[in-house]
This record gives sequence, C-alpha cells and structure tokens, in this order.
Amino acid sequence: MCGFTGFLSYSSPPNEGALAAMGDAIRHRGPDEQGHYVDTCCAIAHRRLSIIDLANGHQPMTSPDGRYVLAYNGEIYNFLPLREELEAAGHQFTTHSDTEVLLHGYMEWGEGVTARLRGMFAFVIWDREKKELFGARDPFGIKPFYYAVMGDLFFFGSEVKSFLPHPGFRKELNAEALKFYLTFQYSALNESFFKGVYRLLPGHHLRWSNGRVTLGSYHTFQFQPKPMPLEQRAEQIRQVISQSVQAHQISDVEVGAFLSGGIDSSVITALSKPDKTYSVGFEHKGFDETGEAKALCQELGLKNKSKTITAEEFFQALPTIQYFADEPNANLSTVPLYFLSQLAAQDVKVVLSGEGSDELFGGYITYHTTKPFRAYRKLPLSARKAVAKWAAKRRAFKGQGFLIKAAQSVDEYFVGQAFIFDNDEAQRVLTPAYRSDLTWHDVTAPYFDAVADADDLTKMQYLDLHMWQPLDILRKADRMTMAHSLELRVPYLDREVWEVARAIPSDQKMRGKSTTKYPLRVAAVPLLPDDWVNRPKVGFPVPFINWMREEKYYTWAKDLINQDYVAEFFDQSYLLDLLERHYTGKERTHRKLYTVLSFLIWYQVYFPERCG
Repeated sequence: MCGFTGFLSYSSPPNEGALAAMGDAIRHRGPDEQGHYVDTCCAIAHRRLSIIDLANGHQPMTSPDGRYVLAYNGEIYNFLPLREELEAAGHQFTTHSDTEVLLHGYMEWGEGVTARLRGMFAFVIWDREKKELFGARDPFGIKPFYYAVMGDLFFFGSEVKSFLPHPGFRKELNAEALKFYLTFQYSALNESFFKGVYRLLPGHHLRWSNGRVTLGSYHTFQFQPKPMPLEQRAEQIRQVISQSVQAHQISDVEVGAFLSGGIDSSVITALSKPDKTYSVGFEHKGFDETGEAKALCQELGLKNKSKTITAEEFFQALPTIQYFADEPNANLSTVPLYFLSQLAAQDVKVVLSGEGSDELFGGYITYHTTKPFRAYRKLPLSARKAVAKWAAKRRAFKGQGFLIKAAQSVDEYFVGQAFIFDNDEAQRVLTPAYRSDLTWHDVTAPYFDAVADADDLTKMQYLDLHMWQPLDILRKADRMTMAHSLELRVPYLDREVWEVARAIPSDQKMRGKSTTKYPLRVAAVPLLPDDWVNRPKVGFPVPFINWMREEKYYTWAKDLINQDYVAEFFDQSYLLDLLERHYTGKERTHRKLYTVLSFLIWYQVYFPERCG
C-alpha cells in the first residue's frame, strides 16, 4: 500500500521543490520510503508502505529498457502466476515484488494488463518514448485516483491534498457538489469538491497525450443470475471467499483483522485466523460491539484488542478526520474507523476487513421488501398513485410511508444507503449561489437506466456498487486506514468472489421479514456460532443522536453554525431550528446536523483563509 502524486507539463520544466512538497503531503500513505522521478516534462513522487519484498520494489520503478516509469498503489494478489506467464514469454525479473510484475505486464500486454489483475490498485505509467501517461483504477474503486487539468499542467495522484503545494494548482470550491452532498452524505459527482479535480472512475483508465485526457472503461458490473440449489450455492460461496482470504493474506509482514459483532468481518476472521483482531465501541449502551467481538475471539482462540471511544475523543478528532478524508465526509462510522485504524497500527501494517459483502450479496435492510409490500405492489399503478396522493396530504399516520413508497418505482425512491436532505429541503437550506435545478434523480438515473430491465433488488445493488460503495464505504476505509499508515484489504471485493455473487438470483438473497444475504449466512454455518450467523447488520453505531441533546455539544454545534462564513452557504436560522428541534426532543435531525457540521469543519480545514 502506497501513495503517488505528480504532474506533467509540455511547456515548462518540472518544479522539483513543488514535487517534494506534494510527496510530503501524502507521507502518511507510505512512511517507509520515498522516491522521485523527474524528466523534462514528467514529475512523479511516490511514498511506500513496504508489505511485499521489503528490501526491493522501490518506486517509481523504471523498465529494463528505460522506456516506462511506474508509480503504483495497491496489491496484486495473482502476481505470482502472472510472473510465471511473463517469464515464459521471456521477461526477466530482479525483485520479488508485485510492482515489477505490473510493470512487465504493461510492457507485454499494454492497457490489457488491467483485465488480468486480481487485486486493488491505482497506478500511472509514463511512456518516455511517446511522452504520454497511462493510468488505471481497480474495478471496485478500492484505491483512489484523482486528476486535474489546469492550464498546461496535468495533475494526478492518490489524494487531492497532494496537489495543493504546487503553485500552478488553483484551489477553488466546486459549488455544484454541495447540494448533492447534502442528499447522499458524500461527494457524489465525478468532479470532486475541489473545482476541476476529478476522480478516475472504478474500472476505468485514462491516457494523457498531446495535452489531452482520454478516458475509457475496461470493466462493468453485470448481474447474471443462474439457478442453483441453496446448499450448493452456499458451498460455492464458502470456497471462493476462503480462497480470496488466502490470497489476501499474501504478505511479508503480519496481517491482522478488524472485527465487529456482524457476520461479514466474523467470516473473514474465522477463515483467516489472524493472531490479532481489533474492535472499537462507545461508552453508551447499545453502541458497543466490543463484547461480541471478544466473545467470538474466545470461541475461535484468537486475541482481541479493543478501545472505548469517548465523546471528547470523537469531537476532538473531527478536524483531523476531515483533513484525511480529502472531501467532506458525513458518515458517522468514519470516526470509529479512524480510531480502530489507530489501534491496529500500533501492532500491524495490514488488516483484513469485511467491506463489500452487503453490496455483492444483498445485505442492506433497505433491499428487503415484505410480503405485504410485494402484494400491494400488484395493484394497478393508477390506484396506488391515487392512494399515495391522498396519504401525502394527511398528517403523519402509521403506514403513510408504506402507501407513498409502494406507489413509486425503485428509481423514484431509492437513493442508496443514506438519504439525508431531500431535494426540496436541500434547496431550502442552501443559499441561492449553491442551489441547483438538478435533483438527486439526475445523478442516479444513468445507473438505473443501465439496468432498466432488471428486478428492483438488482437495480438497488447496481446503484450501490457504483455510488455508495466507492464514494462512501471504500473512500472512508482507504483514508482512515492510510491516515495511520495501515493497509486495508477487503477479501469480499475480489473478482472471483464477484463472479459467484453476481450469479445469485434475487429471490434467493432474502428470507422472512428481515433476513438479508441469506446464501452467505448459510455458507457461514460451519464457520461461526449460530448467534453470529443470524446477527443483524449494525455497522459502527455512534451515539451522536444522544450527544446532540447534551448542552455541551449542543452549544458546540450552535457556535459553529453561527460563525460568519456559514452564511455564504446556508440559511443559518434554518440550521439553528434543526438543532433546536433535535435538542428539545421534538424531532431527530442529528443526521442532517452532522452532514452540515462535517462540511463546515472540512471547509475550515481546507479553506481557512475564507473562514475569518
């Protein structure tokens, strides 16, 4: 696991002082080693966290003929069979690193190398002969990749913060990003919160040549359900996850594991049997799964190290967390993940984790529909629309949401796993300069259109695979672990696991009133105690809802909302009313408050000159 950054310019020689500062900005991604490459128009800085072939594998790495220069972040888990294939084709190797295999793979197969890689990666390869840059990102978006064109400069790197030290980089807020952030709780557009800075999409590659960027896709997610008996399916799932875990344990340093009380991390832990596991929780009752994690470790004979996070630690860490996040992050679970990573980094450099299971196997409760809901949906749409129109005009009553939702298609009501401000309220709370005629439907529509003929569950999974997973779950996972120079590996997000998961029919994924990812639970039966197999999804529960009803933190939030710079973005009186309604117990508005407050803290961190 590493980080890279750099820039290209055909009109002026590279600023080596700026390059050094850019590399220093992402030192946390690789404190073990730094390397630079500079020629007349290309400058690359690399920071290395040594995991495989610790003594070699230095980057940027140059090909034997001197033509190609590689900077790479990630792990290629099938590098050994790829190496054998390349050796058979005549390639010679001087290290035992996956970096060298990737470089020779590009020499042999060109951009086709991406389709052969099993792993997580973002990389750039500079062609000194053609004076062009090729870059690519893994299919799931586990590893980050940003780029920007500013004048004759082309920036590329693992984190946006690495661009800031360059005098040619123009730091400007992307005003269009704020409205959609308020809905999704994350930066949802291809253009980041920094104007002109874009993300390379998962499963995509780019080429910079003659001052132009061209983009292309090498991977798409396609569900292809195939009938199979449940027990046979469960055995297939168990085998492929076991194989993936084994591949993800390839390392020359110790590998630990994150462990909560849920099934996803528990399966990974049971299969990997690491010497050390790590868990965190909070002081409040109902917000602490460390007890369950310790109990499982006792069952499996493993060590567990845990930490209880206090309210003071939570709030004190927020500016640091927003700094490492690069863009505003309003997922409450980011904070415990930050402390969990800090805890694990005291002992190990690599951990396994359970991200990705819900998107692949259908694990979110929002995917589940009840029998009454499915039965009601069989009524004529015109009748359901009429009832929904009537219900919407009435005061809140039990079943109102059911009647309204059941009259809508999935693309009308499903926005993903977080829905904070709807379009009307986002427009209401924002000042005119930050409003937009576009709605969240305009953002999600292209993904729903791509699977227009699929069933509702597949449509929701497809959207989450393209938005929620890479833009929220994986972004926070990468940034919070890398903040502590810790490599996170996610065995569920593996190309072989995907091949099995995409073949599961939707009607096999759910059971009863609330049981999700059923085939995975059946697969886990030989691995885990019954309590863990049937445990509902919790995630990282955070007692922010309670803290916002304590005077100390109510005052903190009120003071932040009342700062002068906030008036540029928000109707402060509306925000204060949200705060009062929550504080007095009239309404639960904590998620809306946290989303806004997170942006305000992020803005203070990255635009302090605008905050007074």
